[in-house]
Amino acid sequence: MAAAHRRDPQARGDGVHAPVLTEEVIEVFGRVFSGGDEGWIVDGTVGAGGHTRALLEAYPGLSVLAVDQDPDSLAEAAPVLEPFGDRVRLRRGRMSQLGGLLRREGLPGVAGVLFDIGVCSLHLDRPERGFSFRDDGPLDMRMDPSRERTAADVVNSWDERDLADLFFHEGGERRSRQAATAIVEARRRVPFQRTAALADVIAKAVGGGGRIHPATRCFQALRRAVNQEGEELLRGMQAAEHNLGDGGVLAVITFHSGEDREVRRFLTGRARAGYWSLQSDKPLRAKREEVSKNRRSRSAVLRWATRSGSEGGQA
Repeated sequence: MAAAHRRDPQARGDGVHAPVLTEEVIEVFGRVFSGGDEGWIVDGTVGAGGHTRALLEAYPGLSVLAVDQDPDSLAEAAPVLEPFGDRVRLRRGRMSQLGGLLRREGLPGVAGVLFDIGVCSLHLDRPERGFSFRDDGPLDMRMDPSRERTAADVVNSWDERDLADLFFHEGGERRSRQAATAIVEARRRVPFQRTAALADVIAKAVGGGGRIHPATRCFQALRRAVNQEGEELLRGMQAAEHNLGDGGVLAVITFHSGEDREVRRFLTGRARAGYWSLQSDKPLRAKREEVSKNRRSRSAVLRWATRSGSEGGQA
C-alpha cells in the first residue's frame, strides 16, 4: 500500500502506487520460484497492484491471490492486473482474515506471502478519506470502510491520558500530553469532525519548526488506532505461518521503526521455536538509485524469512 507521488491519469496504477523495493521483492520470492515453477503466493496488501504485477512479470508460473481491505485500492489494481487473466484473483479482506480467504479460495497451502505496510497516496490524495492534514476532509481514516470506528470517534471519546499514550506510543510524538490536552479542551466547545480543525489544534499545541508537519505523528497514531494496524500485522504474520509450506517465504515491508520492531520480534521469537529460518539479521533497504527516484523508499525496510518444517504442521 505504500506510494510515493501523485496520480498520473495517463498511467493508471503507476501514479497512485510506486512500489518500493521491487527488485528486492522479486529476488526474495525467487528463492521459491524460478523459471517456469508453478504455485501461488499472497499479496496481502495489493494496493494498486505494483508488486503483484512485477512478480507476475518476473515469474511466468506464478499466480497471486491479491488482497486488500480497501475497495478503492482493488478498483485501482483491477485494470493494472487484468492482462494476467486467471493468474490473479482479486479479493477484499484484511490481513487478519487471510486464513479464511485461503480456505474459501481452495488454497490451503501457498509458497509465499507479501505484506507492504503503510498508507498510500490513494488515501492521502483523496481528502474525503480523511487521512490528510494538508487537505481538509471528514475525520475518517478507515482503510476498510466497513469498520465502525472513525478517527472522529477516537478524538472525541477517548480520555486525555489514553490520547496522550496513543500519540506517544503509536506516533512517537514527544509532546503527546500537550496535544491531548489541547484536543480535550477544544472538543468541549465543538466536537472534531474535520481534519483541518484537528491539525490546527495539534500544530498549535506541539509547535512547528521541524522537517515534518507538526500534526504528522498524531495523525499517524490515529490512523493506526482506527485500523488496528498493530493487531492486523501480527495476525497477518500468524496466518502466514499457518498457511505457508516448508520453505515458503514471508516478506514484510515497513516504513516505521515501531512496525519493523514488531516484525523482527515476531520472526525472531518464532524462529527460536523452530517455525522460521531467518535469512539475515539485517533487513533489506532501498538502493541509492531508488531513493533518488522515490523519496519514500528512504524509510522502507524489508524483512523476510522462510517457513521451517522442523516443527511440522500448523502452529
